[in-house]
Amino acid sequence: MAANTKTSRKVARYAVPVAVAGVAAATVAMVPAFANAGGPDLPKVTAQQLIEKVAASDVEQLSGTARISTDLGLPKIATGLLGGGGVAGGSANPEDKVAQLASGTHTFRVAADGPDRQKLTFLDGKDEYSLIHNGDDVWGYDSKSNEVFHEKNPQAGKDAGKDHKTADRMGASPQKIAEELLKAAGPTTDVSVGDTAQVAGRDAYQLVLKPKQSGSTVGSVQIAVDAKNGVPLRVQLLSAQGGKPIVDAGFTKVDFAKPAADTFAFTAPKGAKVTEGVDGSGKGDKDQSFKALESFPGLDGLLGGPNGQGDVKVLGEGWATIARIDSGAGKGLKDLENDKNAPKEAKQFLDSLGDKVTGKFGEGRVLSTRLVNALVTDDGKVYVGAVTKDALVKAADANK
Repeated sequence: MAANTKTSRKVARYAVPVAVAGVAAATVAMVPAFANAGGPDLPKVTAQQLIEKVAASDVEQLSGTARISTDLGLPKIATGLLGGGGVAGGSANPEDKVAQLASGTHTFRVAADGPDRQKLTFLDGKDEYSLIHNGDDVWGYDSKSNEVFHEKNPQAGKDAGKDHKTADRMGASPQKIAEELLKAAGPTTDVSVGDTAQVAGRDAYQLVLKPKQSGSTVGSVQIAVDAKNGVPLRVQLLSAQGGKPIVDAGFTKVDFAKPAADTFAFTAPKGAKVTEGVDGSGKGDKDQSFKALESFPGLDGLLGGPNGQGDVKVLGEGWATIARIDSGAGKGLKDLENDKNAPKEAKQFLDSLGDKVTGKFGEGRVLSTRLVNALVTDDGKVYVGAVTKDALVKAADANK
């Protein structure tokens, strides 16, 4: 499909939470619906034509201001682990900033000039965090702690078909989120064209993606596409239960002129602590969902500890995908509950879990958010996905 092409030409990449990135694996089927009235009066287009417009966009230069709001409905303990929603202070490592985007609202300035130069400056009151990619260098600077992270990657921005960890740390702008959603085309999603809109002062069409399958926590994804140049300007992830968007990422101001060359220049401030990074995470090849679950105190013990290797099996497809993780640790929730030497954080983790659920699989507890839910069984297995509690129980019963 055309949406699989020109991925190296998309611009302004920044990071989003792992849970949101997982939703991008959902697949797309074309439905020839037409745009409705309600916004700017634009020529009618089909969903297929709009997706082709996004894929054909050759915009490589822009600057502006964007905002991402994330309301995953995380337990308080998880919100605390993610830094309480703040982006500045504590560390200059880009990976630390990625996790903090999982809650709250964050505003940032963005600039891009092709695949080799991007800059994002996250704003948090008087404190700032900047992430700069300029040729072979990636810099992270946290003004509050006066710390600098530097990573040298001669391949950054080159060999576009290859996977480079440094470039990945620039993450996903509204364009990148939309690109990931559209490039994995398949039969589990209905796609239509919704109402037109204005985003950052630009006329836009809205592409609407809805799961065909039952049991997903996602109601729809709405992608606002610039009517002139095909650049996605905003992406909204809406809950099947209604309410405000789970994720709302978009530009508030945007200019498609070439940014000044000195925009991407960076020199470490005098007295700043500089940490040299290594291309790639250096943390092994464990499944991403397994890594994400380890962030909850107590659950890492059930999964075999920080260095454990869980057996991960993927169940279902598209929006209904569930990962079953069998740690082989020989531990379950009852072991954690009865462990008098368990750390305080482990007990807090237990308190964050919902009511007990039962089924053919036995007993377990559910860790719930607005997007991703996880069923932790008493025999140490974990079922996780962007699906409802009932869908997790059904999967556990069928794979006990």
